[in-house]
Amino acid sequence: MMSETIDTIDADKDDVTPETDTEAAGEPKAGGDDILVQEGDIAGDYLERLLDLLDYDGDIDLDVEAGRAIVSIDGGEDLEKLVGPRGTVLEALQELTRLAVQQETGSRSRLMLDIAGWRADRREELKELGRSTAESVLKSGERVRLQPMSPFERKVVHDAVATVSGVTSESEGEDPKRRVVIFPEA
Repeated sequence: MMSETIDTIDADKDDVTPETDTEAAGEPKAGGDDILVQEGDIAGDYLERLLDLLDYDGDIDLDVEAGRAIVSIDGGEDLEKLVGPRGTVLEALQELTRLAVQQETGSRSRLMLDIAGWRADRREELKELGRSTAESVLKSGERVRLQPMSPFERKVVHDAVATVSGVTSESEGEDPKRRVVIFPEA
């Protein structure tokens, strides 16, 4: 069951800020995957110490995908506590992990953290929300504003909307109340 709700609005196109969302800026530095593997190793060590302190079980998996280090933790009973409501604890842990990596490397990391498959599941849920809302907007001709979302969530919705011809999406507002607006193309 999807946890997002939508509100129909009648605002003009000018009321929507024409920005696209991306997570932390920056591209992989020279050395490409080697640096990303190093980031993943540093993050893995940091998260392993955290799990030990909390006395939580979990298997840490490191990967490099789409120009960023991906670290996932799976397998422990208590891991949902590290996700928190709507991924808020996960987002905070991701930022702390990025800071730990930055402290070691001297460079800002674009590392992505997933715990107990939450991001993967949420991505699928958001793809469906974006696609189905885009199709609804296409049929009704009315723009729709989604509930506020994190940068990760907005990016997934924007990508899903882009797969439906005849509609487009933009973000409006300021974090933490930044949201996606989906509307028919002119």
